[in-house]
Amino acid sequence: MYPGTFAQSKPNSPAVIMAGTGEVMSFGELNARSNQLAHHFRAAGLEKGDHVALFMENQIHYMEVVWAAMRSGLYLTAINSYLTAGEVSYIVEDCGAKALVTSNAKSETVAQVAFPDRVTTLLMVGGTAPGFKNYEETIAKFPETKIANEAMGTLMLYSSGTTGRPKGVKRALPTVLPGEPDPSIVHFKTLYDFRDDMVYLSPAPMYHAAPLAYSLWAQMYGGAVVIMERFDPLEALALIERFHVTHSQWVPTMFVRMLKLTEEERTRHDLSSLEVAIHAAAPCPVPVKHQMIAWWGPKLFEYYAGTEGNGSTIINSQEWLKKPGSVGRTTVAKLHILDEEYNELPANSEGTIWFSGGGDFEYHNAPEKNAESHRTGGLSTLGDVGYVDEDGYLFLTDRKAYMIIAGGVNIYPREIEDILVTHPAVADVAVFGIPNDDLGEEVKAVVQPIDMAAAGPELAAELLLFCGQHLARYKVPRTLDFEAELPRLPTGKLYKRILRDRYMGKADTTIV
Repeated sequence: MYPGTFAQSKPNSPAVIMAGTGEVMSFGELNARSNQLAHHFRAAGLEKGDHVALFMENQIHYMEVVWAAMRSGLYLTAINSYLTAGEVSYIVEDCGAKALVTSNAKSETVAQVAFPDRVTTLLMVGGTAPGFKNYEETIAKFPETKIANEAMGTLMLYSSGTTGRPKGVKRALPTVLPGEPDPSIVHFKTLYDFRDDMVYLSPAPMYHAAPLAYSLWAQMYGGAVVIMERFDPLEALALIERFHVTHSQWVPTMFVRMLKLTEEERTRHDLSSLEVAIHAAAPCPVPVKHQMIAWWGPKLFEYYAGTEGNGSTIINSQEWLKKPGSVGRTTVAKLHILDEEYNELPANSEGTIWFSGGGDFEYHNAPEKNAESHRTGGLSTLGDVGYVDEDGYLFLTDRKAYMIIAGGVNIYPREIEDILVTHPAVADVAVFGIPNDDLGEEVKAVVQPIDMAAAGPELAAELLLFCGQHLARYKVPRTLDFEAELPRLPTGKLYKRILRDRYMGKADTTIV
């Protein structure tokens, strides 16, 4: 159930296919190269339980780095490839990485990253830079056989947070050894018919939890993973036909963009090989899902879960058509809806969603966040709000407080607010999501300027440019408005809902 298994049974079968370039890496090559990097990690002093960071765009070498960590008993932190140097520096420091693998495409960014002294291994795919060794030349010196003390590693990805910077979600290392059957993924055979002749299409960035995890699981079953360098709706349909894709995973924004293609474009390609279309990451609008099921047939499977892995629900197309808008019923963990005093609520009553009996996790270096998300009795929450109907189906009615989900990507408002408020012209600021027909939500900023007379397009442009100098592009507000005074309570708490409610259904608001 890992590259070594299929390097023996089908060494020449594709493990990775890059959609744009057509590059192919076989299971034999994936096994050999991940072994070489595993040897390098050991030679560099990384032992079981240590951390390695991966900062790279979608490309052919991505999964071999992941598998090198997985077969070495390491924690791997995949970093958003669009982050700025300051944001990368924070995650590298916070996760405790002793090694980082990046690519030549990210050389300008990593040149500005402040690496702690403990990061003694810096590798760059496709080039070199000051402080970095060439990846290909470095690992070529090591054996293609497995290391002597293989152990199964796991991912430690950085999860959404409602306030402040994101935190790493840390779980215990698996107890199974590489190559042994993993009981935690047996249900993928039952649910989705994962198997060794499957072809899995991954159209999203690999640093996201779901695309990365599902790509790993597909390869654990011996499936080929087709990775898109970037999503394009028409190209995604073409890939299903070209590679006879059987399994895929999407976010609702991708559905929206595919549905906006012309009728000729949508019917141009043969999609008959597709058996399973999994989607999650953000709520899917009911009309959009109706259209997708009408187009693709009852192949859509939706789940609700988080990077934390503390519990999940799942629903297939047939169930969803009977329960439109639901995200399904729980699988392993037990589902609880609790009020603000942590009392269990009856069916059809809205409250905070908690799980018990699922996976254990902790937020790395975040004791306060751990306390907020855990209760006695093994309960834990992602902070979402919803209700369960009389048949046990979960419906989401809200998300983490003021979290913005744009195109399936989670954005932390406070991080943007903390940047904007440092500008000398800003007295106060609120950031929140407003509706966007394409992305689901977009980032809106409302600023209370020091001098209201200065409010206008020029100051707005200046503030947006200021954001762009400190934040990844997708976090920069689409639009920015001004208010003479923001609605704060006497306690100092910003009553953001008042502001956000003004913009509900008015995504085309213009800059004042």
